[in-house]
Amino acid sequence: MGRKLILYIAMSLDGYIAGPEDNLDFLSCVQIPGEDYGYSAFNSQVDTLIWGRKTYDKMLSFGIDFPHKDKKCYVLSRSRSGQDENVEYYAGDLKELIQKLKAGEGKHIYCDGGGEIVTALLRDDLIDQLIISVIPYLLGSGARLFHDGRPPVALKFLHSTTFPTGLVQLCYERKEATHSN
Repeated sequence: MGRKLILYIAMSLDGYIAGPEDNLDFLSCVQIPGEDYGYSAFNSQVDTLIWGRKTYDKMLSFGIDFPHKDKKCYVLSRSRSGQDENVEYYAGDLKELIQKLKAGEGKHIYCDGGGEIVTALLRDDLIDQLIISVIPYLLGSGARLFHDGRPPVALKFLHSTTFPTGLVQLCYERKEATHSN
């Protein structure tokens, strides 16, 4: 297989990627100087990003420079079109985009977005690998990573890494297509 679509994301121990009102404060419980939990190494393996609009907007709200100016970045949005200085907004067929990207030349494709995007990608067997950092925090409510109504997906365990902060990073790959496309 050539290019892989890799979901790289953090979630609370109880399965939330954000608290109420898209609050990400729970992530601070594992932030320590000099520790990026393998993100730099992962980032060097990708040249394309597929992000959800809320993920992109949240990153912009931090007031930092967009860290992926050297990559092709698609932000999935039903409300925006065109492009800005960092990304191209995409409202077309997600499956078509991913298949086109996978068929092309390049490094892997980094996906980070909400549960709606993850569900759509799982429904069409498009996620090849999942790297999920589990944060030692119980949020209790918010935005779930995995929505109900998606098909079952068999996964093969690749490895896990534990860190002194209590963060556990899990890495799986899809075993095989779970249904016909």
